[in-house]
Amino acid sequence: MSVTLDNATQARSGKGHKDENFPVASHLIHPRNRGAILAFYDFVRAGDDVADHAELSPERKIVLLDRLADALTGEGPADPEAEPLKRELATRGLPPTHALELLDAFRLDARKTRYDDWEDLIAYCRLSAMPVGRYVLDVHGEDPAVVWGPSDAICAALQIVNHLQDCAKDYRRNDRVYLPRDVLARHGVTVEALAADRASPALRAVIRELAERTMGLLDEGAVLPDLIADLRLSLEIAAIHRLAVVLCRGLMERDPLSESVHHGKAGFALTALGGIIATLARRPLRGRVLRAQALRVANQEGRR
Repeated sequence: MSVTLDNATQARSGKGHKDENFPVASHLIHPRNRGAILAFYDFVRAGDDVADHAELSPERKIVLLDRLADALTGEGPADPEAEPLKRELATRGLPPTHALELLDAFRLDARKTRYDDWEDLIAYCRLSAMPVGRYVLDVHGEDPAVVWGPSDAICAALQIVNHLQDCAKDYRRNDRVYLPRDVLARHGVTVEALAADRASPALRAVIRELAERTMGLLDEGAVLPDLIADLRLSLEIAAIHRLAVVLCRGLMERDPLSESVHHGKAGFALTALGGIIATLARRPLRGRVLRAQALRVANQEGRR
């Protein structure tokens, strides 16, 4: 049975940035930038809560998401969920593009529950994940030509890691399956397998295959911390990347339907610290890394 809510605030789940699987604007980030990132997070969280609301119809979700977009762009009435980000964007002279792309992803979530193949899933990540990294980089004044490519790879990987960890919950709560149809079919698995208490060997093989492919994205993005000019942001991303690698490896070995893939607080901290220390050790070589990246980008442009 669907319900009718008047605004996005009424759909809020109560989940905050400290509840996410990966750090959001930790204290590694300079205080001058944390507010802008948290304002973005809160706006996106409001939209995500609308899209995930179990009792809202798809049509009502899209109405509420449209209202959030109009409030952010000034084309509609003000909304308390949009005002903090709207102020940050105005102060910094940034466009609302990245936030609006996230709302497009949530509109997709409202009406689409299955994905055909890896390319279909990555197309979703272009809306649901890549704009997050791009926004954070823009807030820090980083060069898009240098950093957006590897950032896109990491953000897509983070999104897919979350999908794999939450595959059973997404199916049971919203009948939403991000495991591509062709991979399921290749292993002889139907979506109903996600309702079991424990993953079958075939479903484990599906998750392992997708985790291995996601590791390829993390390999592609591994250079990002060394490309970033802002040291504090570089260390934040290094910590996130290291955590994602560990979680992705965990998904190759453990069953997310019956086992926790997360680490405890101590393990989480030690993993993040490892990424930070490794990045600091490489920092004197940053100039060499930048030159190599510029050459890679030039070669890619030349092949197009």
